[in-house]
Amino acid sequence: MADSDEELRTRVRKGLTKKVHVFNPEAVSFAEGRQLSYIGEDCESVPLELVDLYGHRVLRLDLSHNLISDISKLHEQFPKLQELVLDNNCINDHTACPHLSQLTTLTINKNQIADLDALIEKVMSCLPALTYLSLLGNPACPNELSCSDKDEEDYQRYRYYVVYKLPRLKFLDSKQVTKSELREAGRQGQYTKVVRYAPQNDTGKSSSPESASEYTPLPSHSRHGEHFGLIGESKLIYYGRHSEGNRFIRNHDL
Repeated sequence: MADSDEELRTRVRKGLTKKVHVFNPEAVSFAEGRQLSYIGEDCESVPLELVDLYGHRVLRLDLSHNLISDISKLHEQFPKLQELVLDNNCINDHTACPHLSQLTTLTINKNQIADLDALIEKVMSCLPALTYLSLLGNPACPNELSCSDKDEEDYQRYRYYVVYKLPRLKFLDSKQVTKSELREAGRQGQYTKVVRYAPQNDTGKSSSPESASEYTPLPSHSRHGEHFGLIGESKLIYYGRHSEGNRFIRNHDL
C-alpha cells in the first residue's frame, strides 16, 4: 500500500527516503514585483525555476511548508533578499547559512534547530543586518506552548540570552524587544544561557562513588572527604513551576 502524503513527509523529514519534486507553476505567487511565495509543495531545495524566473528581483521569499534543509546558495540565487520565511521545513543544526548582507527578517518557526549557540554564531557571521528573528516551535526555543516542561521564566531567560548575543534585534519570536528588556539582557544575559543535559553512555563504567557524575555542584576542592551543612536564612525564593515545595520557604513566611 502506498504511503499517505503525511507519512511520506514524515519519512523525508527523518531522512529515511527521498521525494522527487515536480515543479508546480500554479503554486507560484509573485506580488508587487518583489515578493515570491512557493508554499506547501514538499520541495527539498529551492526549485531552479524560481531562481531563473525571479531570482534577481526578489526582496521577500516565502518557502513555508516544504522539506527544505539546504539554503546554502540563497545568496547567489536571491542576492537582494531582505526577508526570508522558512516556517515548517527541515532546517537543522547542520544547515549552512548563506551570507545575506541585506537580510533583515528571518522566520524559521517549526523546524529542527536544537543548538541555539550555533544558530547565533551563524547569524552573527552571515546576517549582519538582521533585526527580526523568529524561532518558535524549535527545540532551541523553550516556549511553553510547544514545550510542556517549560514555563514563562524559561522563555524569558532564553530571550535575555538571545538579545544579549544579538543586541540589534528589534523583534524576537513575533514579540518586540523593549528598551527595558534590552537593558536587562545587557545586565544578566550572559548568565541566562539554557544548558540542555546530554545523557552519557555509562556502559562499562563503575558505579562506585569515585566514578560519580561530573555534574556535581561542589567545587573541585570539596568533592572528596567530609562535607558540612549550614543553617541560616535564605535571601532567595523560587516561584517557578518546578518548585520543590517548602524547601525555600523563609522564616518570615511561616
